[in-house]
Amino acid sequence: MPVVKKETEGRKGKTGGQPSHTREAKLGCVFTQTAWDEEGFAIRDPDSTTYTGAIETAEAFGKRLYVEAWKRGWSRAKKKVVIGDGAEWIWNLTADHFPGAIQIVDLYHVRQHLWELVRKLYPNDDGQQKAWMKVHQIRLLDKGKIERLVTSIRSLSSDNPEVSDKIRTEADYFERNADRRRYPKFRRQHLFVGSGVIEAGCKTVIGSGLKRSGMFWTVRGANAILALRSYHLNGRFEDYWASRRAA
Repeated sequence: MPVVKKETEGRKGKTGGQPSHTREAKLGCVFTQTAWDEEGFAIRDPDSTTYTGAIETAEAFGKRLYVEAWKRGWSRAKKKVVIGDGAEWIWNLTADHFPGAIQIVDLYHVRQHLWELVRKLYPNDDGQQKAWMKVHQIRLLDKGKIERLVTSIRSLSSDNPEVSDKIRTEADYFERNADRRRYPKFRRQHLFVGSGVIEAGCKTVIGSGLKRSGMFWTVRGANAILALRSYHLNGRFEDYWASRRAA
């Protein structure tokens, strides 16, 4: 039963046409996967995705996601997976609440890091960018050769301090937790390596409920809308009102 986590931005209000300030909304989803297609790519079980989220601390969110996963049968899952976008707090929560789970950094976020680097290296040369990506993405990253990728990045040099700093930052990023980026290994197990489901969830749960034109929210109000959106999408809307009436 994979668990996917993602954080996004939720607007609290606007002043003079500019955001007065933003609050960080954390969103997670839980889904099951028991099948794959003829090419071996994972297929989510139909109607198996549920969401949970709020504007709250990482610690509180970790407990929230744990409860949702437990309700969904986490303890009975034969194989447990957590997919995240690479943020350190995600893996800290995974260690606390989902020990023993397979941990995967979303491949598409990782590819974006390479694109950000190559655009710094060759800002005005599309041909050089594509050639560099062919080697570093297709032949190294996508094939799980993270150590070779790190070595190649660290061998780069630049007289531009900003570019040099970017090289160091990205080399460190790829070196950290390399085992979460063994994509061929994960695909051989027919596992997801991307977090597209939560990217869509951010738009469906948060974007359509909180970030439309003219909306203003307190934290309490935003969290109430997030809860209602989640209950509705999870197919638990009537259960929510039943519990409210009972209370």
